[in-house]
Amino acid sequence: MNELLDQTEAFQNLLIAHATGGSEDEAEFIRLRQMLLSNPALDALVPRFVRTSRNLAQFWQFIKYKYSTYAERRQFIWDEFRPLLEVLERGPLSPADQLVTEKLEKFDASHVQAAWSKALERRASDPEGAITSARTLIESVCKHILDSSDISYDDGAELPKLYKLTAEALNLAPSQHTETVFKQILGGCTAVVEGLGSLRNRLSDAHGKGKVASKPAPRHAELAVNLSGALATYLLATWEARSEATA
Repeated sequence: MNELLDQTEAFQNLLIAHATGGSEDEAEFIRLRQMLLSNPALDALVPRFVRTSRNLAQFWQFIKYKYSTYAERRQFIWDEFRPLLEVLERGPLSPADQLVTEKLEKFDASHVQAAWSKALERRASDPEGAITSARTLIESVCKHILDSSDISYDDGAELPKLYKLTAEALNLAPSQHTETVFKQILGGCTAVVEGLGSLRNRLSDAHGKGKVASKPAPRHAELAVNLSGALATYLLATWEARSEATA
């Protein structure tokens, strides 16, 4: 068990003890909280109440009004820390995962960060759920860019349609370029989106299955999550660059 996992579990236990009548050490709370908040790779996984509770007094005011019983408080803290602990149990984030996490954190879009967090935490234990979250990430990024660009769209539109609108707004549609290399690369992005949609429809938990159905393996989820993370950061980086150029 790595040190970061040990320290995170210690922090969870400290919060549970304080929430159930204990009197915990303020300095230890501050140390463990800072340990989590200073790690950019964990930003999307740290519970929100940890960010907003800067000392034990603030945490106590939060938890005592949120739940009245010790059992409810324990369950809440366990549930809030579970995604973070599950990721840490699998070991440190890969460099690629950390890069995507850091880039997505730059954008004030909690739904985008939530989709990425779910995709990461489900890859090994719930491949079907991870594939659903991978698609949700791209949908969320497309809608975020379209909303910020004041471009209207059907909220129930399929992913390929949302991506087409987004790509055209960012000048990333293959038809907007004449150079063969750019058309190939951008056509590949379109194929990734269509592939994610097809993979999700065939393998994910988004649709009911018959008696005979393919079941995704962690490697399928790994591919879907990696592709979605790379494409999401590319779209957001392009949108940011165009926004700065027109500012």
